[in-house]
Amino acid sequence: MASHPPLVLVHGLWDTPRLFHRLQERLGDRRFPLLVPHLPIWLGRTPVQELARILGSHIEAAFGPHTPIDLLGFSMGGVIGRTWIQLQGGHCRTRRFISVGSPQQGTPTAQPWPRWLVAGIADLKLASPLLHELNGNPATLQAVECSSFYCPSDLMVVPGWRAVLPVGSRQALPVLTHQQLMREPAALDVLTAELLRP
Repeated sequence: MASHPPLVLVHGLWDTPRLFHRLQERLGDRRFPLLVPHLPIWLGRTPVQELARILGSHIEAAFGPHTPIDLLGFSMGGVIGRTWIQLQGGHCRTRRFISVGSPQQGTPTAQPWPRWLVAGIADLKLASPLLHELNGNPATLQAVECSSFYCPSDLMVVPGWRAVLPVGSRQALPVLTHQQLMREPAALDVLTAELLRP
């Protein structure tokens, strides 16, 4: 019997599932089954709630409606995963949620972008209606074991400490840039250990 539930990895705005290649190599067959869906973010045009619904449909198609899962989201993928957990019933089946470099408290880099053009990016603005709803009612998130990992010098989520959930553990990773959170051995070592933790 597997010692872990299925693992779902959710990519961010400019990424594809290939983002997780190095992490998957480190995990090997120690986290199986594994789901790494390709989400139609379309350069930030798709609203986060729609992306969360699509994520949920991928999870149900792969694992059925009730199988518990662990979920790791990188960058915008962490907000997509959190939206599914908090607003679309994902808390009922999520054991552990790992947020990596995700603008859970919003980021000034999203401020200039109008919603009519890029609704998904606008959802990441400081105090956006979506983030206000998520942060204003974290009760469903509290039912999940949560951890946040961030880059203090991140230039995508500014300042880096805004990439943390309102609940759970928080840890800065020893990297210099946003993308290094999923590329550098110093970060991957920590994330691999977290994903292999019982």
